[in-house]
Amino acid sequence: MIQDLYTYKEIKQQPKVWLEACETILKQKNQIKAFLDKYISEGFEIVMTGAGTSAYIGDALECALFDTPFRGARAIATTDILTAPEFYFNQDSKVLLISFARSGNSPESIGAVKAADATAGRIAHVFITCNADGALAKRKGDNILCILLPPETNDLSLAMTSSYSTMLLSCSMIANIDRLEKDRELIATVAASVKAAMGKYESDIEKLTHRDFKRAIFLGSGPLQGVAEESRLKLQELTDGAVMCAFDSFLGFRHGPKALVNPESLLVYLVSPIERIRRYELDLIKQIQATNKVTASVVVCTKDPGVNADLCVELGFSEDMPACYGCVAYVFVAQMLGMFKSINSGLNPDTPSVSGNISRVVEGVTLYI
Repeated sequence: MIQDLYTYKEIKQQPKVWLEACETILKQKNQIKAFLDKYISEGFEIVMTGAGTSAYIGDALECALFDTPFRGARAIATTDILTAPEFYFNQDSKVLLISFARSGNSPESIGAVKAADATAGRIAHVFITCNADGALAKRKGDNILCILLPPETNDLSLAMTSSYSTMLLSCSMIANIDRLEKDRELIATVAASVKAAMGKYESDIEKLTHRDFKRAIFLGSGPLQGVAEESRLKLQELTDGAVMCAFDSFLGFRHGPKALVNPESLLVYLVSPIERIRRYELDLIKQIQATNKVTASVVVCTKDPGVNADLCVELGFSEDMPACYGCVAYVFVAQMLGMFKSINSGLNPDTPSVSGNISRVVEGVTLYI
């Protein structure tokens, strides 16, 4: 039964664990605030890092944190830091490195921390991780702050689902630590909206995956381009690469990548709640509808924008929702698409990699440091 799958449980538990993570962080508020204030006041550059899905958290938050003390934070993947740390840091660098890690045991997570320690002049670390027994969680030091998330977020399935969304949301919460008591209501609103949308649209998403699409394209603007990046990976890895996926921004898609659209394509539009941005997005959706034939299209939005689509998933919260909280609500659609398409393809979503090309914790990496 689908209810027995780890992947299903971990997708569905997200609204609940987001609220638990908020309470966990609030209990550490004074410690978190003192740590961040020390390094931000000294002019440390904030760098967000991770590998794969964990790297995509930073890609979304680069934009989403624009109105927080983390404005200007950079996303640099651990895989990039590890191979050439001198591209990013030197002895004049003052770096607050925020590492996202489900297990905290991947070679790149450990290696990037060591490489940054050896290269940057001054460095401090924030580890946002889901595994109390992981190597990162066990590292100690006056320059280390560990945010350990609820144990349920340490997803047992191959694909990161609740770990991704909870780490993203947790970074947003620590960026807003000064106002988090007040923002607790906003997080509760997002959680309630996603819980309701999951219940309302789960059957429709499952039905859509019976259609014979061979490729899928996810589009988003700003923070939602980062969410589109993660969405693309979820469907691709849960189908063991049988569905090839791509992502882009709405405006960037016209500049060449639009060649991907063909009759075997699924188009998933992550539509911005901000009207000024949405105008550009709707223009592209209408253009594709007028000039291209596709297998199906899905619109994910806060409120139905009034374009034709095979499925419109409405999240229901206001466009006033801060981007750093609201963007996390969009990802469950791709998670469910990937899970149901995996099942309909004869795979087990918990362990979809029949090829053996991917594993829960990356293997085969030799650290040359």
